Amino acid sequence: MITRIALISDIHGNIPALRAVLEDIKRRGVDTIYCLGDLAGKGPDGHVAVDLVRTHCQQVVRGNWDDFIGKDTTDTALRWQQQRLGGERLQYLGNLPYTIEFVMSGKRIRLFHASPRSVYERIQPWDEKEKQATLFHGSALCASEYVADVVGYGDIHNAYIQHLDGKTLFNTGSVGNPLELPEASYVILEGYYESKEPGPFTIQFIRVPYDNEQAVQDAIQSGMPYPDTYVLEIRTGKYQGKK
Repeated sequence: MITRIALISDIHGNIPALRAVLEDIKRRGVDTIYCLGDLAGKGPDGHVAVDLVRTHCQQVVRGNWDDFIGKDTTDTALRWQQQRLGGERLQYLGNLPYTIEFVMSGKRIRLFHASPRSVYERIQPWDEKEKQATLFHGSALCASEYVADVVGYGDIHNAYIQHLDGKTLFNTGSVGNPLELPEASYVILEGYYESKEPGPFTIQFIRVPYDNEQAVQDAIQSGMPYPDTYVLEIRTGKYQGKK
């Protein structure tokens, strides 16, 4: 039987976007959801995002925000986020696993947040081919160290797919903080789950319009520190930080 798995990532506390994506996934009849990290941070409602992800996602991996948001800090914005999340959710984020690995239609698939080596290593679609190719290799942080046939990740908030030397690399884009156009992004994988035999395999990219202005108002009304950069990114889909 064909299995369909929805991959969501980089929610960043944007609940209107997350709810819109979850509703779209439900309408499509997809009953398995994996999350590739960065549930909280940037946006105001990471605590709600964590609760929704725990309810709806069968597997979740750790992102860079999930890794550092619970650490001791004097940063005003991070302390505000920590207070919203509370101790139990912060512990949950800090204990998330590093990868999701399985076989689908004969292809070895590895999913993670940023790279197989670190949640802080950032690789873009325009980086040199040799650098991108390293994403297929395992590491001591992975569940196994095999060379994957298909790799999917989040982190860069930029959805894309590339084929490199017979292997497939893709990025899910971001649900809550997309940085190419202001619509939530996610991916559906379709194939024969846990089958080692070659078979049909599909990677589908989906964009979901959502109430961006509600997300803006949520941020402003929450009292979060320094909301301006986040608000501009939500409205424009363009990165407001320094390259």
